[in-house]
Amino acid sequence: MTVAALVSGGVDSSVAVHLLKEQGITPDIFYIRIGMEDEEGYIDCPAEEDIEITQWIANKYGCRFEEVNLHKEYWEGVVSYTIESVRRGLTPNPDVMCNRLIKFGAFNDKRGKDYDRIATGHYARIENLELSIENSTDATATLNSLLRPASLPSELSTLKFLATAKDPIKDQTDFLSQLEYRQIEKIIFPIGHLMKSEVRRIAHDAHLPSADRKDSQGICFLGKINYNDFLRRYLGEREGKIVELETGKVLGTHRGYWFHTIGQRKGLYLSGGPWFVVRKDIDENTLYVSQGYDPEAAHGREIDLMGFRWLSAELPLTDVKFKIRHTPEFHQGHLSPAPDGLVHLSSDEPIQDLTPHQLDILSSE
Repeated sequence: MTVAALVSGGVDSSVAVHLLKEQGITPDIFYIRIGMEDEEGYIDCPAEEDIEITQWIANKYGCRFEEVNLHKEYWEGVVSYTIESVRRGLTPNPDVMCNRLIKFGAFNDKRGKDYDRIATGHYARIENLELSIENSTDATATLNSLLRPASLPSELSTLKFLATAKDPIKDQTDFLSQLEYRQIEKIIFPIGHLMKSEVRRIAHDAHLPSADRKDSQGICFLGKINYNDFLRRYLGEREGKIVELETGKVLGTHRGYWFHTIGQRKGLYLSGGPWFVVRKDIDENTLYVSQGYDPEAAHGREIDLMGFRWLSAELPLTDVKFKIRHTPEFHQGHLSPAPDGLVHLSSDEPIQDLTPHQLDILSSE
């Protein structure tokens, strides 16, 4: 089996290579070079230390090493999506799109297609469901109806499922929730069965240079590039009002709704708080806020989902567990069809800060 390992220089992807070698697999190691470029100029993501560590890992384990430049694809897919989402008043999730369009999309198209599997250091697992001869055709037909225009073979003996990692704090299945079934079929997650502490221990025992390296935030401009500076570069600033939702009283001003998201507390600079953003009027450039540590206005039970992707042939799902952001807690809810191709989710309990684009993962019982 030929394996392409995506290594970033961090401890997780480094240990993934170590574990592959323990299994007798010598992967080819790839470092994805990304950045942002438009008519106003070019912003590179600092990568010298990352590449140096990745090259060290390749040398240690006798792996071929290659850099893959995906600057253009990153700009056209992830960065443009982020800017447009913020412009529409939504809260983007660049990591989700980077996994779908870059790591398991553009990379596969450019280099990964030459390999049987792609391995990464994500905290997630792939599980297999063995199908009987009687139900394999039905299961394949069900999946094909959801995967068009792509399709699967006429019969399958095994279905693959995206499953949560052993470590509930580090679990990253939310960032993988927009992958397609064909992408999931090809993935290996060598550390998905480990706790973060175990990964660190393995790295120390193997004397890897990334053993104590701080975890990155995933997408390049979250951490290495100031996010507000990034938004200011492409959306500028425009003064607007901050209004108390319950009274309509103007409490202050802000520099653009795109710098704020639902549930946000920091950065409002209002006295008498705490204050939370509970609503945005993008046409009027107005932020509505509510006071208190747990304002009722920040809660909701109902949300319509667009861009919903089924990764399971166990259909139709009705009772589900879900989470709305990168946290270990799941909530109980119910799915039902909604107009215009949407999927409606109702929660059994009020959920704080239901933010568009931040409902990350759904899983069956």
